[in-house]
Amino acid sequence: MVRTAFAVIALLFCVVPSAPAQQRYDSTYIKSYKDKFFAWPVAKHRELTFSLEDPGTSGRAIEFKPNNAYGLGMGVYMFDLGLEFVFGMPQTQDRENLYGTTRATDLQLNILSRRWGGDIVYQRYKGYYLSNPEPPVQPGSPYPQRPDIVTENLGINGIYAFNAHRFSLRSSFTFADRQLKSAGGFVIAGSFNLYEMDGDSAILNPFYKSFLGQTQSFNSLDFRTYAIAPGYAHNFIIKENFFASVLLAIGPAIQDFRFLDTNGEFHTDTRVNSYFDFRAAIGYSNDKFFTGITLSSQSRNVVFEDVRFRSISTTGRILFGWRFTEWGFLKRSVWELLPPWGKKKEIH
Repeated sequence: MVRTAFAVIALLFCVVPSAPAQQRYDSTYIKSYKDKFFAWPVAKHRELTFSLEDPGTSGRAIEFKPNNAYGLGMGVYMFDLGLEFVFGMPQTQDRENLYGTTRATDLQLNILSRRWGGDIVYQRYKGYYLSNPEPPVQPGSPYPQRPDIVTENLGINGIYAFNAHRFSLRSSFTFADRQLKSAGGFVIAGSFNLYEMDGDSAILNPFYKSFLGQTQSFNSLDFRTYAIAPGYAHNFIIKENFFASVLLAIGPAIQDFRFLDTNGEFHTDTRVNSYFDFRAAIGYSNDKFFTGITLSSQSRNVVFEDVRFRSISTTGRILFGWRFTEWGFLKRSVWELLPPWGKKKEIH
């Protein structure tokens, strides 16, 4: 299901213009660096985790995590386009002994303007470990590992900010703008997502099945999510150059899902569950230098039978960079290559 839909979603995303034809903003609140290009080293970590929880009052949950590497690389912003090139760092043998081996493919395309942002994500992870086993493991002992579990996640996410006149969505994440005064506004987020998980045997062994009070065992599941979530975002400016940014959107999600039980029988249903989009950043920015820590997380919940399944896709970044005055061919814009409806014009 995931592979067949990837090309369709990618095509739909590519025909959406990357910036509105006109963007009006208050220059006392937002400073644009349209005459600059940037470069920055970056450390990045992405992961696709999942958990199974008792939806009742016990609060019990178990969480599976991949043992994927952190990445180091470089980023540039030129021709009005931001790019990051990140390479995974090798894992130590001691860490693989503790948490197992994960083979990960994690591809993400992110476009963020002052008013709206969009992401296309494709993730495939093979090999997980149980991060909170019962009883807890002794220091230095291996965590319970499931090298057979495979997850795939394909999604397209979007965010629209209503107060782009005084609030810049991208100032704390791509640094193409700088927020001069604290401001915020309501946002609307949307998501279309395809998710699959498969294991060679039951995801939960008899002990954890009893621990969560689960009556139905399953080997695999997949679901399709359509979500829309209202929310709020705010950039806090402290002593002119320091900033803290937070965005939270929560809303309903219509999900078509099915799971395969250990007897080989498929169960299907359609329900309304929940979707969360959370993004945060802290850092420092002036006309020549910027640094920040950013976090982006999307969570989807599926409640079926007597268990809540939660899938979380998370990206964290640490970066610091410099702004330089454009010269020569660097003054060109990628939007000059687009047809007239795709070009952008900024009006102060």
